[in-house]
Amino acid sequence: MLYSRLEDILAFLEIRNLYKVFGRETKDALLALEEGKSKDDIMQELGNAVALEDVTLSIEKGKTFVVMGLSGSGKSTLVRCINRLFEPTSGEILLEGRNILDFNRDELRELRRTRLSMVFQRFGLFPHRTVLENVAYGLEVQGVDKGEREEKAMQWIDTVGLKGWEASKPNELSGGMQQRVGLARALCTDPEILLMDEAFSALDPLIRREMQDELLELQAKLHKTIIFITHDLDEALRLGDTIAILKDGRVVQIDTPEGILMNPANIYVQDFTQDVNRLRVLTAQNAMYPPITVVEPRGGPRVAIEAMMKQGLSSVYVVGEDRRLLGIVTMEDAAEAAKKDITTLEHCITRDIPTAKPQETLDDLLPKATSGMFPIAVINDDGKLLGVLPRVAVLTALIGENENERDYGRNYVESNGKIAEEA
Repeated sequence: MLYSRLEDILAFLEIRNLYKVFGRETKDALLALEEGKSKDDIMQELGNAVALEDVTLSIEKGKTFVVMGLSGSGKSTLVRCINRLFEPTSGEILLEGRNILDFNRDELRELRRTRLSMVFQRFGLFPHRTVLENVAYGLEVQGVDKGEREEKAMQWIDTVGLKGWEASKPNELSGGMQQRVGLARALCTDPEILLMDEAFSALDPLIRREMQDELLELQAKLHKTIIFITHDLDEALRLGDTIAILKDGRVVQIDTPEGILMNPANIYVQDFTQDVNRLRVLTAQNAMYPPITVVEPRGGPRVAIEAMMKQGLSSVYVVGEDRRLLGIVTMEDAAEAAKKDITTLEHCITRDIPTAKPQETLDDLLPKATSGMFPIAVINDDGKLLGVLPRVAVLTALIGENENERDYGRNYVESNGKIAEEA
């Protein structure tokens, strides 16, 4: 996914042409990269480790941006460059247009105290402090009065489900509970940006899933800018609004979860996606087709029959003039009404039909898609018809598509779009 110039201008946090090279004489390593030498060559010849190479990202405010890759891909180095725990070798990190790399010590300290918070993989809690004291620590550093900071800390302890544990020490808590403390501590200072470096990877699968649910619920309320580092594609697809995949320090694809899954940029990304349950990621909006419709009251039984015959369908959707879904009419019912010279569809509409919202996953809709007599109508909150989700669309998403199937799908959509406009 290429970013347009407008998106670049509006980006909250931008990373431009970022390099991180470990070792001495890093300028020589950068020159070697420009000459086309590989990371292995540079390590052997110069003794420098190239961790990040020409990384450019654009991160939207209030969204979750996931950086994913295998061990050694540079993802953890990247997040540490953002808060300057590591100093980048070259490039820019722009926060609302200001380059973080130009900040002096006081400006950097203020940034870390007020605008950035980090959640670590291994919790990073103070073992000698209680849960309450750990959560309130950021406010303590800011100089907030003890009564005020403890009150606010208690609110976050309650939010993450640890009320009653505030006097406990970290070693008295399970791994999942400790990570909840870490999350509460990070959020207690009300940061704009939350950096999460493999935050859930040390947890067992069930607790990890619970923490993902917790984060999704919190993000729905708080709308923080989250940069989430993970090596797990399922986690990336579940949490991310946008995903960047790194390989050997370079970005190989940036896209939405659906884009990563349906249009992998290369074999490396494709290998990641081949075992993913697509139904848990794809939504009704991703898989729906334009519907064939008849507008009531203008369209009568004969108009409905003509639309169905053109496309070889046995039913057609009926909508009002405002595009609100009224129901579906079958060929049999329309033909019966036409025989009786009935000019309206009002009395032959089947109104009890399956519907879905655009954001519902195909996994949730699978029982409805396979058991119902009619396709699923995709409607918005106002009841307006957006698309149709036939059973074949769900099954195709389940098994995946080859290029010929995708071409067939595009042709289907184009022809249906024309028919729908004419109808």
